Formats: sequence, C-alpha cells, structure tokens
Amino acid sequence: MIKPSIILASRSPRRVELLNQMGVDCTTMPADIDETPMVNEAPIDYVLRMARQKAEVSMQVFTEVNLPIVAADTTVVLNGNILGKPVDDADAANMLNQLSGTSHQVHTAVALAYQGALEVVLSSTMVEMMPLSDAQIKAYIALGEHRDKAGSYGIQGTAAMWIKRIDGSYTGVMGLPVFETAQLLRKTGILNL
Repeated sequence: MIKPSIILASRSPRRVELLNQMGVDCTTMPADIDETPMVNEAPIDYVLRMARQKAEVSMQVFTEVNLPIVAADTTVVLNGNILGKPVDDADAANMLNQLSGTSHQVHTAVALAYQGALEVVLSSTMVEMMPLSDAQIKAYIALGEHRDKAGSYGIQGTAAMWIKRIDGSYTGVMGLPVFETAQLLRKTGILNL
C-alpha cells in the first residue's frame, strides 16, 4: 500500500511525527511569513490567518506540484493575550511564570490547500498547568525544550509533568490536531482511514 504524500509548510518535527503516525508521508517546506499579530487581532483570528497565509505562500511556490499542502499554526493564549514563541531564554521564563498555576488556551489552526481549494479548521484546547517554582522553570529552560514552541513549553516533553488536565485535543496542543487534520485529508480523498 502506497502512503499518501503531502507538502508540509512547516519545519516542526512534531508535525512530521504526527502525520507519519497517520500514515502520511510529507516533505517539509517551511513557509516563512511575518508572524506579527495585527493590532487588536483576536487570538483565534490570528492563528487562522497564520495557517491560511502559510498555505497561500506555499501554493504560490508549488504551482507545478500536484500534492496537497498542509500548513498549521499554534498559539497559546492567557487572559486574551497571545504567547508566541520565545525570543530568548528570559522571554521563555517570563511566559512560563505567567502560565504557572493557570488555565490557558491553546489554539491550532490547520489549513489544507489542494487543487485550487483552501480550507482552514481550528482546534481549541483548555490546558491547566500546576504552579511552577523558579527552580523548575530554570531547570526546564536549561533543557532547551522551550525553544521554538508557542508559550515556551511542549506538552509532549518534560513539561507534561506540569499539566494537571486538558479539555480538548492533546495533539492540537502538540501543534497538529490529528482528528481535524484527518477530516481535512479525508474530504479530499487523500486519506481513507
């Protein structure tokens, strides 16, 4: 049986891993776009726009390639404020201090571009994190797991020990909600499971 193949507009190894788990091979071709939120842009609007723009940029680059393009974007939201990827270790420590002992949202938007059509879906998950000590945050940052992760943590790594509960999609918090992604791929006939 030949595995379906797509272009993934991302450099995320977690997204590649989740697609492979779904039985989908992918070629990673990151779409570099300006990820600055617009003034007063709602977090959900932001994450949907980012996924859409990544897919649109990839569609322009791969006009001759007849493969589906999957793009995704994940953002962590606390009290209406977007916590993106940390710019440095101090920024990561600040984000983790803010998230410590809170419930926050993780939104992941997935876009599928194929045969001239573009569809975007959203997965939203509530995450409850335990209170963190300065020592825990410092030790986590020393591991380097916070780099290139929205909100400065990865639920699939060491930070999983801090997560008391989630209400929503675990894989959505990882960066690619498998259920929603599979639904998109099924609609186009790319995935038949």
